[in-house]
Amino acid sequence: MCRLSLFHTFPHHRTDRNEGDAMSASSAAEIWKRVLSLMEKDLTATTLNTWFDETQAVDLTADALILYTPSDFKKDIIATRYIPHIQKALRELLSADMEVRVLGEGELKPAQEDNSFLPGTEAYTFDTFVVGSSNKFAYSAAKAVADAPGKPKGYNPLFLYGESGLGKTHLLYAIAHAIHAEHPDYNIVYIRGDAFTNELISAIQKGKNQEFREKYRQADVFLMDDVQFIAGRESSQEEMFHTFNTLYEAGKQIVFTADRPPKEMLRLDDRLKTRFEWGLPVDIQPPDYETRMAIIRNKSLARGIVLPDPVLEYVAENITGNVRVIEGTVNKILAFQDLMGQQVDVNTVTRAVRDMFKNKAEFLPTPDVIIEEVASFYHIPSHEIKGKSRTKDIVLARQVAMYEIRRMTTLSLQEIGEVFQRDHTTVMHSIERIEMMDKKSPEMAEILKDINANINARYE
Repeated sequence: MCRLSLFHTFPHHRTDRNEGDAMSASSAAEIWKRVLSLMEKDLTATTLNTWFDETQAVDLTADALILYTPSDFKKDIIATRYIPHIQKALRELLSADMEVRVLGEGELKPAQEDNSFLPGTEAYTFDTFVVGSSNKFAYSAAKAVADAPGKPKGYNPLFLYGESGLGKTHLLYAIAHAIHAEHPDYNIVYIRGDAFTNELISAIQKGKNQEFREKYRQADVFLMDDVQFIAGRESSQEEMFHTFNTLYEAGKQIVFTADRPPKEMLRLDDRLKTRFEWGLPVDIQPPDYETRMAIIRNKSLARGIVLPDPVLEYVAENITGNVRVIEGTVNKILAFQDLMGQQVDVNTVTRAVRDMFKNKAEFLPTPDVIIEEVASFYHIPSHEIKGKSRTKDIVLARQVAMYEIRRMTTLSLQEIGEVFQRDHTTVMHSIERIEMMDKKSPEMAEILKDINANINARYE
């Protein structure tokens, strides 16, 4: 039986070459970061986030890059669609033609004595989480769960919710790190809501339903990020219902994160809403001024620089969004200093991040971004939305895309028609249909809300 755990040790795919001919796993991870950065020129952020969010580079030899993803579904997609893009980036970085191999679930040795958390999450601990008035309750609840998983009945499940970038995923990883440190034998399972759906689809296609169920229902700690993505997915909700019941009845700890409380997930089954609310729902609010100051100071110190108080105050007053935006601002300030060789003061900071202070309304999503997000939501290729297919699901997605483009951009009906190679009358009727559905159907209203949130997240 294959058990998905957050913790793996990676085998080294070495040949008989001299040690100098093969790079370490840590070097492979660094190269992989640079490969992903280069692929941003050819692939959209949605594509990279969807298919590569869990992908790790586990080894790099003189002629091959070895990747690993815990999802066989994603492994198949990467292997069939994106190997040329990876090879192109490697060629640009290393001036050599490299083989790319992708490993999937069960193709890595299970964790033994020296377990380590998934690469890239080491910094997400309780010690590095900046606590303020806006998140103190969530932090305390997460800490209580980590200290006694499954024991405080009133904290199971723990349901953390709030807008994107406020630290929900940080707390999720912190829980996993803390539990693993005290209980290294625990089977700790982490999965995103959309990945859960994708894996289920793959399991059904391959006739591996039982393996899928065993993987999740035998967890000691079950962590799901962005659980809102299973809402409206009938099969995913059915599997989640039985998985939840199995784990809860066995006294196993369950933790969810979402962008809203269960009662506001209109497309979520009532029986799941009820179960998600059995334990402790906790919201996380945007950081207040003092917390923003602490976050900025900590982020800069972690990168080896002390920002003057006037700079800290200036950024804290102007960047009032989520933690991710604050961290991006600090990164940009430090990059500006490295590149320009100037001392950091309010004037240099203003020049470095003035675009971040613009009104968000000045940034309009492109039609392609909107189409990509609609396609991602409906699990269909972007080119199908622009294509000629008349199947029911694709037609609906196409109409939603037209509606969103009209609502979120300044394009005219005729210009939208040119994007889809259709006349303006077709566009007008499509928009009118979605407007009517938005008013009359709570389900469609929530679908549009989800899509809008994903589009806006691209511009944070």
